This record gives sequence, structure tokens and C-alpha cells, in this order.
Amino acid sequence: MNNDKKDNHASNKSVGLFADKAYKRTSDAKNQTAPQSNQAITTDESVSLNKPAEPRHTVSKKTIASGEALKLAVVGHTNTGKTSLLRTLLRDVYFGEVKNEAATTRHVEQAKLTDSQTGEVLVALYDTPGLEDASGLMDWLEDNTASRRDGIERLQQFLAADIAQSADNSDTSVGEDLQDYDYSQEAKVIRQLLASDMAIYVVDAREPVLGKYKDELAILSWAAIPVMPVFNFTDSQDANIEDWQTMLARRNLHISTRFDSVAFEFSDEMRLWQNLATMLTHSEMLEQLMARRTENWAQLYDEASIIIADFLLNVAAYVREINQDDDPMPVLQQMQEAVRQSERTMQHSLLNLYKFYDNAVAATPLELQAYQQDPFDPELLKSYGIRTTSGAAAGALLGLGIDAAALGTTLGLGAAIGGIAGGLLSNTGSIADRVAGVKRLYIDPATLTLLATRALDLLTALRHRGHAATDATQLLYNSENNHLETLPTDDRAEAAANPMTVWPTHKLPNELKKARGKPQWSSLSGGKSEQAQLLRADMAWSLAGKLQSHKLHE
Repeated sequence: MNNDKKDNHASNKSVGLFADKAYKRTSDAKNQTAPQSNQAITTDESVSLNKPAEPRHTVSKKTIASGEALKLAVVGHTNTGKTSLLRTLLRDVYFGEVKNEAATTRHVEQAKLTDSQTGEVLVALYDTPGLEDASGLMDWLEDNTASRRDGIERLQQFLAADIAQSADNSDTSVGEDLQDYDYSQEAKVIRQLLASDMAIYVVDAREPVLGKYKDELAILSWAAIPVMPVFNFTDSQDANIEDWQTMLARRNLHISTRFDSVAFEFSDEMRLWQNLATMLTHSEMLEQLMARRTENWAQLYDEASIIIADFLLNVAAYVREINQDDDPMPVLQQMQEAVRQSERTMQHSLLNLYKFYDNAVAATPLELQAYQQDPFDPELLKSYGIRTTSGAAAGALLGLGIDAAALGTTLGLGAAIGGIAGGLLSNTGSIADRVAGVKRLYIDPATLTLLATRALDLLTALRHRGHAATDATQLLYNSENNHLETLPTDDRAEAAANPMTVWPTHKLPNELKKARGKPQWSSLSGGKSEQAQLLRADMAWSLAGKLQSHKLHE
């Protein structure tokens, strides 16, 4: 046996989120389902892991009945991404422990998927330790169990043996020979397998098909429950899915699915549940789960779109008034800072909505330079291909977003270029303003376009990002040209030359145009935040719908 096995046996100290607990086993399998939760998706700590009280070979299981929560074991070789897959299914960056090393999970950990409306437990998920030496275990089973017995009997005989219990029982003295054959981790997997209704076998699609994986599948088949292979890390160029499918078919495993825990696709998750449902006699719980999760996913998108729309309206309605002869620089700087803070608040609202909470746990797209860069940076505007002005001053002011005619007449064009930051538009079109000698400063269309495009790009990234992603740059969704085909025909030619923006810069949606004449809609001007939000609420719903359908100029 390898040294890792000896180290695992020698050190009985658990690690991980629920390290001080062990899953409580009872003689009735349905008692293993934890109490119901009011949350749609929960990681249950109170019942996840308790020290087994019964002899481990007396495992009993009942076939799933109509109306029972599905008990689903997540199994596979070490370091194939079992915990990562569960994090993404649970939308929980805190579940378990994810490291780029073998045998991170050392105990069975439980989580539940519940109906968000009723609190009913629909699926109980069990994260299991990795199978470390299936080939060695297969040799032991061949040598120590009778081939004429069925698979469950042979597995139960293994569970009764000392090698299946030595690492768990710190008060049991074992000799060096037994330490060399410590299969306690495999025993934990098999116990949970025998107590479950079905299992998903997580495959690292980048791995070649090796003999040890074939032995794992042979052992899993002895548990006499449906097993469905799930390919993880499918977005990798090194994926060997065809070779795996050939091997699986030779073992009568013809139903498999793809679910990348990092490059997430909601359709892949629905296909996973659908394929599992086809393997069950009673699939009501999975059908209920699919319906509820589809409903919740659409609701998240609606809420995110409203968050973005409300932010854009708040910025578009932002106006400051100065005297005609005043230096606008201090006010411009204040307005820019207010917009920066408002954008960051919006970004964090989106992160929290999709349950990407803590950068210390899992890196988020906000750690990318593109989301940290100042929205008033001329280079950022250029990178999006946004043109901010026209006419003779276009070359000098490109990227600054300043109305050259208005500011140039007051300060002189040189002062405008050299002293004023971009992103704001001076409006001197009102006769009353001219008579009164005042100037109104607004956020210009180019900056509104940039803010909208960057917000929608972030939303798209979050919707395609698994909760197991640990790198900020890891497989972020590429949304370039994402909006082009949905734009009105007349705008496509211009948008094709400027493909990264959600609308042509000079064609703001009507809702934003209206907001520019409603300063009371903006809380950035110093008004009451809740009152301003209520005033723009109806318009936020309208703009959110257009952001989703991209009917932005109607």
C-alpha cells in the first residue's frame, strides 16, 4: 500500500468544513434525510456528519418510493471534482473543501436541495471521500469474498472486515499488516452507496481511461443501484469524453451527462436531473426540483436585470447645477466618484444575488482588471470602441466624454482638454438656464453606454460561472458580439463596427432619455434614496425588460 494510505491511517484528525462530525447512520434509510429547511438551497451542518453508532456492515436501504426525497451519493476517484460539482449545484462557495490535491474530502458530508416555496426536501446529496485504491480493493474482494455471492453480500463482507474500520476506530489496535491494507476511505464510500437510492460517478474528463477507473465502476455496480457518470471539466481542450463513453458502454452505462463545475451552463444542470429522472421508477421529486429550479433561475435573471436597470436610471437622472462662470472641476470630480461608488454597489448586489459572496473563499469576476478599471478612464472607453464626441475636436477629446462646444466656450478648448476629466456632459440648451447664467452637468451617453455594457457583461459572466471556480480569470464567459444579432436591423451596421456595446452610443433607450429630465429620480444628487428609487421603479421594470430582450430603442 502507498505511503498516503499509511499517513491517512496514522492521522485520525479530520479536516474540512464539517471535520468534527460524521454522518449518523440508522437502520432506516429514510431517516437519513435531514429536517426540512426554509431555504431553497442549504448546506445542513447539524445533521451532516455524526459518528456512526451501529456496526458499519449492517447497512440497509429501501428503494425510493413515491414522495420520498432522493438520496443521491456523489462518488468518484480522488480529485475528480466531486465537492466542486456539489458547490455549483448548491450555489454555495462554502460547501466542503476544494483543493488541487488528492483526498481533500475525508468524511461523508450531506447537503439538501429543497423546494423554495414549501421547504420540502427534494434531494439529499452526499459528498463522499475519493476512491483511492479501487484496484487494491478489488484484489482483496476477489481473494476474500466468494464470487458466487451477489455484489451487496460481498460489499457487506468487506465492511465487516477490520481493513474497512481501522482508520475510524482510533482505540482499535491494528498491526502493520492491517495498516498496509487500510481501505477505510473506500468503506465510507461503499456504506453511503448502499444507503443511497442512486449515485453519480464524477469523471474528470481530462483523465485518460485507466484500469483503476474500470475497477471503481465494477465495485460501484455491486451496490445494485443506478449509477450515472457525470463528466466534469468538459470545457478543457484535453477532454477524453469519447474514450470514456466507449468504456462506459462496455459496462452497460449508456446514460451519462456533462456538467462542468467551473464553466457552468444551466441547461447542463437540467439535463443532469433529467437523465437521473429517467433511471427512476418514481421521479416526482426530481421533476418538482427541475420545475422549481427553472423558475428560480428565471427569477434571478429578472431581479438582476432590475438591479442593472435601476442603477442606470439612477445615474442617467444624476444632475448637478453650477454657475456659468464657475470652475466645473470640483463638481465633475464629485459626480465621477458618486458614479464609481454606485457602480460598485450594483456589482456587489449582482454578486450577492448569485451567491458569490466572499473573495477570500472563491475569486469573483470583480477581481479582473476589466471590472476594477475606472469607468471614466479614456482607455477603457477606447477598449469598448466607444466614440464620445464628434466634429473638429473629436481627435483631441476622444475618450473624455466632454461636450466640447459647451465647455470650450466657457473655459477655452485647451482648458477643457487639459483640466477636466471625462464622462460628463454639460447641457446649455435651456433658454432659462442661459438667462439665469447656470449650467447643468449630466453623465454623458458614452459613459452610460459603457456602464450598461459592463454591467450586462458581468451578469453574463455570473450566469456562466460555477461556484467551484477558484481563479478570477477562470473560464469567464466571452460575451463579445452577444448583443449584435438582437439589435434592430438599422443599427447592426454601426454596432458591427462597435460590437462590444449593448446599444449604439448615440441611441440611448427611451427610459434613460426620460430619466435625464427627471433629477428627482436620482439619489446621487443628495435626495432620499428610497423615495428616488420608488419614483423610478416603473421605469426600471420597463428598462429591465428591454435589457433582456434587447429592444432598446422602442
